[in-house]
Amino acid sequence: MREIAMATDIFWHGHANFHITSGDVSLLIDPFFSGNPACATSWNALPKPKLVLVTHDHGDHVGDAIQICRETGALCCCIYDTAMALVSRGLPEQLLGPGLNLGGSTELSGVRITMTPAVHTSETGAPAGFVVRLPDGFTIYHAGDTALFGDMALIGQYHAIDLALLPIGDVFTMTAAQAAHACTLLRPRLAIPMHWGTFPFLAQNPDSFAAALERLHPATRAVLLRPGESVTL
Repeated sequence: MREIAMATDIFWHGHANFHITSGDVSLLIDPFFSGNPACATSWNALPKPKLVLVTHDHGDHVGDAIQICRETGALCCCIYDTAMALVSRGLPEQLLGPGLNLGGSTELSGVRITMTPAVHTSETGAPAGFVVRLPDGFTIYHAGDTALFGDMALIGQYHAIDLALLPIGDVFTMTAAQAAHACTLLRPRLAIPMHWGTFPFLAQNPDSFAAALERLHPATRAVLLRPGESVTL
């Protein structure tokens, strides 16, 4: 197992909203703060992000991305067509990272970002996930909103994933059992379940994910957070 040199802090603000810091790197993924009933934190109370990643064009994932980028100067990274839509909604063009599409990669602020497919919908562009490789090599897969799909095995083959962030809420995404099955394909060291508990129609706790993961792929350790909690890895 390769050695990770620097501590990585993972803050979960409910739904698919994560704040990740490592050294001088600070990034947000799917920054749904305003209107998020699971989130008690304002984005401007967090360390200033350098990057804002958006998996797809739904309001509970775009969230406050435009305002955050405008007020902090953070670069926004999302699929090309959604990037153009965000510009039309007020995102300054100079705050766009390189336009990505599925399968493409770019490097911003020392962070290697690869855009992966997701099986879902999006108002513009296409739904996506991200593989984020931090400067010290710690690698995070944020699945976005997605169903279980077989090509997750290819993502696991091409990337040594330290941490997978996987939706378990059902209704719009995978179930907890399906997310555990996804770990058999992705083979991450650790997995944090997300996209649960935000609204009444989503699954309300992650316990079934932890149980299914122990049964299906005990090589992956479940890290269970409540909204507003964090873990240092």
